[in-house]
Amino acid sequence: MTKVTEGDMAPDFTLPTDGDGQFTLSEKRGSPVILFFYPKDDTSGCTKEAIGFSEHLEDFKKLGCVVAGVSPDPVKKHDKFIAKYELTTTLISDEEKTTLDAYDVWIEKSMYGKKYMGVNRTTLIIDAEGKIAKAWVKVKVPGHVEEVLATAQELFG
Repeated sequence: MTKVTEGDMAPDFTLPTDGDGQFTLSEKRGSPVILFFYPKDDTSGCTKEAIGFSEHLEDFKKLGCVVAGVSPDPVKKHDKFIAKYELTTTLISDEEKTTLDAYDVWIEKSMYGKKYMGVNRTTLIIDAEGKIAKAWVKVKVPGHVEEVLATAQELFG
């Protein structure tokens, strides 16, 4: 398990996406990438976050950014989530949790005294060379997408 920090090269990966697609991080070189790691499709915080990134997708695209969400949910669940909320961001499926592990976001969590494994909500801005330019760990959803957009505008605007 590596602790991913700002200035590090982002670990490369190839994973399936919604709509029977595939996402390979190294193929996005030349464009900044906004990667948001989230716990679960169709839960309140994750839905608000995915809708937020979808609502601001055009603003990110104007900066040349690619935006994608990563969760351990299967592709079929992503497809339903996208259809239900008319999401426009790419959703990546990491059922094996290899990429979640590589980014150190698959962690032990605790709720009501019960321990379980889950995704530590994290957002990364990866620059055009593949380096992590900015990292938000333990993200609180309200206002987060706007903060990511403002940072992206500072970096790439």
